[in-house]
Amino acid sequence: MKKTFYIFSNGELKRKENTIYFENNEGKKFIPVENTNEIYVFGEVNVNKKFLDFISSHQILLHYFNYHGYYSGTFYPREHYNSGYMILRQAEHYLDEEKRLYLARQFVLGAYRNIRQVLKYYENRGRAVGETLNAVEKLSLQIENCPDIPALMAIEGNMREHYYRAFDTIIGDDNFAFEQRTRRPPQNNLNTLISFGNSLLYTVVLSEIYKTHLDPRIGFLHATNFRRFSLNLDVAEIFKPIIVDRVIFNLLSKKMITPSDFDKETNGIVLKDRGKKAFVEEFDSKLKTTIKHRKLNREVSYRRLIRLELYKLEKHLMGEEEYTPFVSHW
Repeated sequence: MKKTFYIFSNGELKRKENTIYFENNEGKKFIPVENTNEIYVFGEVNVNKKFLDFISSHQILLHYFNYHGYYSGTFYPREHYNSGYMILRQAEHYLDEEKRLYLARQFVLGAYRNIRQVLKYYENRGRAVGETLNAVEKLSLQIENCPDIPALMAIEGNMREHYYRAFDTIIGDDNFAFEQRTRRPPQNNLNTLISFGNSLLYTVVLSEIYKTHLDPRIGFLHATNFRRFSLNLDVAEIFKPIIVDRVIFNLLSKKMITPSDFDKETNGIVLKDRGKKAFVEEFDSKLKTTIKHRKLNREVSYRRLIRLELYKLEKHLMGEEEYTPFVSHW
């Protein structure tokens, strides 16, 4: 299995003959290109054209995050599996209102069902989330008959608002109270973790899209417009509850991230490097965790689940098998 490398220090990424390395004041660290899937850059890291040409030829993606932990962008190499046929199928399903709405509904249904699974899990462990569960289930009844994308996104937003408010009951720590969803910049510790985790997931889905025939620029729930990528945002909705949120709950319940890992700045809250490293380590571990896939009857990792979801989407676009989202059973 190919690895993901995370760089938090300042320095330079360079090519040397048939390999690459990261260099700073502490020395050089070589990165095996044959074994590398993607590189995450959180520090101030310089690269040159020679380096970018080399990682492009090895299909390695480079994800950049700024000091505040916000996703800045991705060096997305020339598409290795680019398919004109698939682009046409995606465009067809985007431009046809009925076809687009079907897929958008599936992404929201997938998000709802996995949100429900998380809430049921904690309800069974004595957390008082029954009221939230009822509210989310009631909202879900509107998904199937939703007339358009804006209405569908409004339902999805309302469901998540109810769901996020249940985090206070699940986490049980006033230092990580939800209050309300805030972004860019997040206004409290919990929102900072949610935003950081979601951004990590968006890039993981993007990396997995790169290994398929799909074009990340054509989404269905999130509008295809001047935004660079949108399909990864669609697919990430399904996996946020069972990957990002479960990582957050685990980090906080085990005190792996504490209030001391945050800095309050003029406009909002920033996660310090130690907190980012703790989050990334737990997130990476979650992606490698395997579960028994009911349909395949074998163990697959969470990262592999994302790729399988994309393959299902490809089959739907080609008219081979109707797409339905992955739903967790644990």
